[in-house]
Parts: sequence; structure tokens; C-alpha cells
Amino acid sequence: RAGQEIALTFMEQPDALAEGESGTPAKYLASLSLEPDLERVIEVTRNSDGSFEGRETLHEFTEGFVRAAGQIDNSLFLDGERAGVPVQIIAEMIRMYSYSVDFQREIQPGDKFEVFFSRKFDQTNRPVKEGDVHYASLTVGGKVHKLWRFDPGNGEWDYFDENGQSMKKFLMKTPIDGARLSSGYGMRKHPILGYSRLHAGVDFAAPRGTPIYAAGDGTVQRANYFGSYGNYVMIRHANGYSTAYAHLNGFARGIKAGTRVRQGQVIGYVGTTGSSTGPHLHYEVLKGGTQVNPINVKFPAGEKLEGKALARFQQARQGMERQIADLRREMQVAVRPGSAKAACREEQPDIC
Repeated sequence: RAGQEIALTFMEQPDALAEGESGTPAKYLASLSLEPDLERVIEVTRNSDGSFEGRETLHEFTEGFVRAAGQIDNSLFLDGERAGVPVQIIAEMIRMYSYSVDFQREIQPGDKFEVFFSRKFDQTNRPVKEGDVHYASLTVGGKVHKLWRFDPGNGEWDYFDENGQSMKKFLMKTPIDGARLSSGYGMRKHPILGYSRLHAGVDFAAPRGTPIYAAGDGTVQRANYFGSYGNYVMIRHANGYSTAYAHLNGFARGIKAGTRVRQGQVIGYVGTTGSSTGPHLHYEVLKGGTQVNPINVKFPAGEKLEGKALARFQQARQGMERQIADLRREMQVAVRPGSAKAACREEQPDIC
């Protein structure tokens, strides 16, 4: 990838001269190494017979848990960053709650968040990689939304509330991260044509290239340039529903008519193609071929754990709650004026 470093080692052959460079010893590649990611080192070395041999070395990391909490004064993204929460963890929280919380309209100053996630550390106890969100809590308008990560046993984990109800719904309300609702559903004066007409979807303003997700499982009906919509994707879902995504900068790899997609899968990127005054996603929900308001439509709920799966979830949830309670106490006891933890808290008030 761009920016990735590769180390090359060359050996000189004093008895041979480089072609076209009289007096300059010839060189040959003896080895190369690179780190494709933080956890692996790939090394390739030349053998005595001139062949090459490769090997992979895995770094050994320890895993721990981190708790962060804070109050929302601007947005979950900005205040989460201010509290020291890594960007990828904030993005995961936004995805977790995007099925039930309208981040553009419902979040208000004074709302609160808490997140409990894993983190990998190297041999010097330096954090090197963020892991998974295991628990999150978001207080919106006085109502607390708690979610726990859990695998029901089919190898496909999900987030569930305290009653074992999946956070997923049939379709997502906002199939994009961190965007601002710039235009709602209903009659409006068209910004280009100049006269009033029905705006049959909602617009989310976001930087060019922001990923756009499939709002639900389904089959791509079309993915091409479509008049004033510009680059356009339409997905057919179950129960007579379809979703449409317009003005895309481009399509994700493999997205074409007939492709099966999963909820949350990247299908394209924000752009300003077609009749558009700036980068944004125009998002439509259709029921029986007729556009409906994506914000107000009520979608069926996702999976509900029952029987043995519910019992295992409740046991895992209680164990996680004990871990979180212990971590809260450790942070309270460790943070004393003048301590190392206190110095950490001065830089990152809600996470150490």
C-alpha cells in the first residue's frame, strides 16, 4: 500500500562489473522485508543456489481492555475523539446505533456515552492496535441504550441489548458514517432547477470518498450512471422494499447488477455526480416501488435470542459487567493528584 516501507539488502560482486558502468561492482538483491500489518513481518532471502525463500514472523501481543466515557457537547465523533477514543472505535459505535438512533436529529448536548473495547499491547506495554467493541452505552434524551457483543453460536457475532434483542433492524436509518442531514424528505425548492418539487429521499452531506453502506441484505438491481442521479445504486430487499443511493463518486469493487450484498457492506463512495451542488449521498427507501420517508418508516426488528442462546448471552453479559465495574473502580482508585494516571487524565480526561 502507499506509504508502506520495504527494506532491501544488496550484495556486491567485486569480480563482476555492472553493465555499462566500467569499474562499478555489480550488485544483486540478497533479501527484502516488509510489514504488511502490525502483526506480521515478511522476509524473503536469497539462497546460495540463487533461489529465494520466504518466511512469516508473527509479533506476540498481549490483549487488554480499555474503558472510555464522556459527555456529548458537539457530536459523538468529536467528543469521543476528545475523550481519547480511537477513530475506528467511534465509527463502530456509530454503526452499532445507526439502526435505532438518528445522529443528525436526536443527539443533543448533555447526552452521554461509554465504551468498553479491547486493545493489543507490545512487549513494552505500548498500545499498537485496537480490537473490538465489547460493550457500549449511549444515553440519548435521558434514555440509555446498552449493547453487548455476542456470538449466538453460528460464527456470526452481533450486538444485543439486555433482553437479547439484536441491534440490527431490517434496514439502516443512515447508511453512512458521521454525515450531516442536509435535506429532508418532502417538498422543497430544487437547488438547480429553481422550482418546488418533491424531494423523494434524504440527503447526507459528507466529504467526497466517504464510504456508503448497503442499508440491508439484498440484490443489486442496478449500478450505473442514471441521468440526474449520477452514479446510482439500487438494491432490492425482502418484503417489497428497495433502497437507492445517488450522486456516488464511484462504486465499490464487485458492485454490479445481480450482486448479492450484506447489510453494512460498502457499496460505493460519496460524490457529486449528476445534478448535484456538492458532495453528498441522496438516499431513498421504496416500498412497492413508491418512495417513502426513510426517517419515519418503521422497520422490522432483527434477531431475538431465545432458549440456550439467551441463557449463554445473559451469562456472558453479567461477566462483562463485572469486568467493566472492576475497570471503573481501578480508574477511580488509580487517579490521584500527582500520579502517573492523573497526568494521563490531564491529557485524556476519560481514558487511560
